[in-house]
Amino acid sequence: MKAKTVKRAAAAPKRRVAKLWQLRLYVMDSTPKSVEAFTNLKQICETHLKGSYSITVIDLLKQPQLAKGDQILAIPTVVRKLPSPVRMIIGNLSDTERVLVGLDLRPAKKSG
Repeated sequence: MKAKTVKRAAAAPKRRVAKLWQLRLYVMDSTPKSVEAFTNLKQICETHLKGSYSITVIDLLKQPQLAKGDQILAIPTVVRKLPSPVRMIIGNLSDTERVLVGLDLRPAKKSG
């Protein structure tokens, strides 16, 4: 899986969403887990950030030096570069609620 960027330009629904969310997905080749993480991330973005996100996929087999800049220790990992602050989520991103909370798209549910 080589580095690529997916951009959407349609108008975003009215929400507390930055003008453009910049996300990086770090993967290792086109493994099933990497492909699943990209598919899950793209689906979440289309549902919650439609028209206001870009995803850059970085294959660490081809560009291992890029892992250092975002302190990548495990893959797949998604890094939210914008809006600030930077946030990271490790895994295949199949737990949508966890991803939404991790990216700060939805507040964590209070227990109790």
